Amino acid sequence: MKKFAVVLIVTIVSFSVACGQDEAVNKEKNSPINWLINLEEAQEIAETENKHVFIHFTGSDWCGWCMKLKDEIYSKQPFIDYVSENLVMVKIDFPKKIKQSEEIKQYNRSLAQKYQIRGFPTVLLLNPNGEIIGKTGYQRGGSEKYVEHLKEFINKE
Repeated sequence: MKKFAVVLIVTIVSFSVACGQDEAVNKEKNSPINWLINLEEAQEIAETENKHVFIHFTGSDWCGWCMKLKDEIYSKQPFIDYVSENLVMVKIDFPKKIKQSEEIKQYNRSLAQKYQIRGFPTVLLLNPNGEIIGKTGYQRGGSEKYVEHLKEFINKE
């Protein structure tokens, strides 16, 4: 029954995205990073392209550390260059002001529960097979240092 519910939620989320019902859901506006909102879609791409999956659990419009991560890391060219070539990016957002459909909200809650997310920002790195290889969040030092931090997880595999 649980498996059926997850499949149903994924189908509904995929359909609502295809129909364009939500604001800023499939690709963040004004971002050079292609942020997906569907983990299953990201995992298919990762498996096909042999890339790792980067999942960013965020409260994009209210979480101070999330905004700091976006401003200091995600918006900088060294990070953008690295992730564009090496990672499939997923943003699981829990905003307070940005409108989301109930299906998106439920899908995001189910992923947060599955991965036992307790705070924001939380970043998970998955290998191309969908296994967690790293868990992190905001790190001081800028985008180049953050890229090195991610590479440490990947190189430990």
